[in-house]
Amino acid sequence: MKKGVVLVVAVCLLMVMWTTGCTDKKPVAVDTLVVDSFKNADTIAVDTMDKLISEQPMPKAADELFDDFIFNFAANRKLQMARIKFPLKVVDGENTTYIKKADWKMEHFFMEQGYYTLIFDNHKQMGVVKDTSINNVVVEKVYLKKERVAKYMFERIRGRWMLTSILNNAMYHNTNASFLAFYQKFATDFDFQIESLNNPVMFTGPDPDDDFSTMTGEIAPETWPAFAPELPSGFIYNIMYGQKYVEGDQKIFVMRGIANGMEMELTFRRIDGTWKLMSLSE
Repeated sequence: MKKGVVLVVAVCLLMVMWTTGCTDKKPVAVDTLVVDSFKNADTIAVDTMDKLISEQPMPKAADELFDDFIFNFAANRKLQMARIKFPLKVVDGENTTYIKKADWKMEHFFMEQGYYTLIFDNHKQMGVVKDTSINNVVVEKVYLKKERVAKYMFERIRGRWMLTSILNNAMYHNTNASFLAFYQKFATDFDFQIESLNNPVMFTGPDPDDDFSTMTGEIAPETWPAFAPELPSGFIYNIMYGQKYVEGDQKIFVMRGIANGMEMELTFRRIDGTWKLMSLSE
């Protein structure tokens, strides 16, 4: 992330501390009930963040890399209003409506939870995140319980990222539909989670005896409770940086902290029609 968005990162760190704590490396699962329970507290924190960040213009360099732009877009109300093509087209199945500027509600995306999620088919695909030549990006908000997906369509027009439309669809229309249905149960049903482990699950994580090294090992089903991460189950995000998904037999589910350096990868593979967790990397 470039120096121009240091302020955004600093404020995001306050949000991360608010929602995940300073010492807990694993992100706390966030679902609709949790968000609703802390709605007032989140609103106060977000309003404060808006006020602080809106006073600072987004650096021009942030339009080069979508990640830099989306963090500014999600945190800066003034910028967000300027980077939406109003009236904003919203397609829901066969119905099309338009949102006027006066009716738009600030969309903070994943800023309130302090981390975001990504889905890739393979590790090579992950390199597209740093590609500055892409001009079309889709931010998906996947409502797992409702089995719906909202796609926020962004285009870079004359060098400036703009939100041009929103597409709402049933989850089964998504290319990742099979995996998403599996993931929803994996994240909420611990018995099913155990059944869905490869034996063994390969583990890569920080070495407790050396802060600068990692260690590798194997996790057997009976020891899984000691390693099992808390996973978001109400909704997740996915950012499509132009990568083309296929209905393949491997998915890499990534959780990245916005400002705390946390990253976790869970690699799943479909074996004989059944998804299995093959490896966990922290």
